[in-house]
Formats: sequence, structure tokens, C-alpha cells
Amino acid sequence: MDRIEKLKEFLKADPDDSFSKHALALEYSKQGDDVEARRLLEEVLAHDPAAVGSYYQLGKLLERTGETALALSWYEKGMAAARAAEEKRAYNELRSAYDELAD
Repeated sequence: MDRIEKLKEFLKADPDDSFSKHALALEYSKQGDDVEARRLLEEVLAHDPAAVGSYYQLGKLLERTGETALALSWYEKGMAAARAAEEKRAYNELRSAYDELAD
């Protein structure tokens, strides 16, 4: 069973599992399916706004697809979530991505 199928099985057992949904989004992204990856990352963040890593991945995906303003917006939301969770490393990564894109 490939990774995508295995992750889908995990999600059948627990449809709200943010970790599995995030991992599945990354697998789709690797395969070039940005539409499905984006849908999944947005679902993760709608259900679990504290999933700080998903903000970064969604921002990077939006950068790749040319949606700069939206990417910046997600980075800002991610920085706020990271600050609230006191996740300094995640905050710094999001800030760096934001600053690089905003220049």
C-alpha cells in the first residue's frame, strides 16, 4: 500500500486527524496535485487553527501557484498562531518566509 492509500485509511478511521490530513496534503503536493493539497491544508486549519506547520506549507503552496497576497495572509495567520502557542521556531520560519516573499 502506498503512502497516500495508507494515510487515507488512517483518515477513514479518524476523519479529524490533523496530522494524517497534513501528511496526506504533503504527499499530494509532492505528486504535483496542488488543488488537493490545498484543500486538505485548508481543512486542517479550519478544524485546528493551532496546527502551525500547516500555515507554512499552505503559504509555500500558494507561493508556487502565484497567489502571493494569499500566501502572505496565511503566513500572518500562522505567525499569530505560533506566537499564541509560544512556538518560537515555527514563528521564525513563518516570519522568514513572509519577509522573503514580501520583499
